[in-house]
Amino acid sequence: MTERIAVIGMGQMGSAMARRLAGAQYDVMGYDISDAIRQSLEAEGVKMADSLGAALAGRGTVLTSLPDPNAVNTAWLGDDGIIALAEPGSMLVELSTIDPDTMKEVGTAASAQGHAVLDCPVSGSPNEAGTGKLILLVGGETEVLERAAPLFDILGQTWQHTGGVGTAKVVKIVNNMMSMGNVLVASEAFSLGVAAGVDPQKLFDVISVSGGRSHHFTKRFPNALKEDFNPGFKMELGEKDLSLGVALGRAFNMPTPTASLVREMYALALAEGYRGKDIVALMDMYRQWAKRGQDSP
Repeated sequence: MTERIAVIGMGQMGSAMARRLAGAQYDVMGYDISDAIRQSLEAEGVKMADSLGAALAGRGTVLTSLPDPNAVNTAWLGDDGIIALAEPGSMLVELSTIDPDTMKEVGTAASAQGHAVLDCPVSGSPNEAGTGKLILLVGGETEVLERAAPLFDILGQTWQHTGGVGTAKVVKIVNNMMSMGNVLVASEAFSLGVAAGVDPQKLFDVISVSGGRSHHFTKRFPNALKEDFNPGFKMELGEKDLSLGVALGRAFNMPTPTASLVREMYALALAEGYRGKDIVALMDMYRQWAKRGQDSP
């Protein structure tokens, strides 16, 4: 029998994963709280339910891909939430980037009702989600991982077990703190090199094989050179994830001055009009600042 899966939260990542699983012959039903998203995806031929209960009915595997902790709490908890409405003994897989305490809270509530729970944030773009090249970080019990392994093999190029429920959220937050800082420093340094007279393509060609290179530099900066800032990872999500990192530091009485400064720079980029753009649009922000400096007397 074809496994029946519900995907709750059909934004860029959720819809890409739903399409990937449907293409692998799983019976996938999507649901999103947004009427506009539901209608748009239905018009594209994606199977969508018109309510959470309808999406969950008869489906023993539930994936949630949601924007923030409040959305996860709302979707999972309460009399009309996933935990209450899901089929008995469902496997609930939480894919969002949220704080570990929220993950533990909803995970504990779900386990108390007899559901199996996995904490599974992902690293990668919507394109990588759609082509099965995500990196999956998985927290949970080993037997539940084994149950989910066929799905993970379709969605991800690789997946790593991080420990119990909540640990994968910690790893994802730490990873994104590093990634967002890397893109910021690379944008600042690269823009300085261009302002000082080096041809942008030549500068990229040299740095991409030098010590300053990184995964995000070689992946995102070719698009920036073409002034293509279509979002693989939106600026506002970067700011949100940095905020999660700063909050995690505060929870453990650990100062995070670097992450705090980086978060402020992402917030500044949002104020400068880069909401909805890819994080590499930070380079354009620095480029505009350089032009203003050159134009000033």
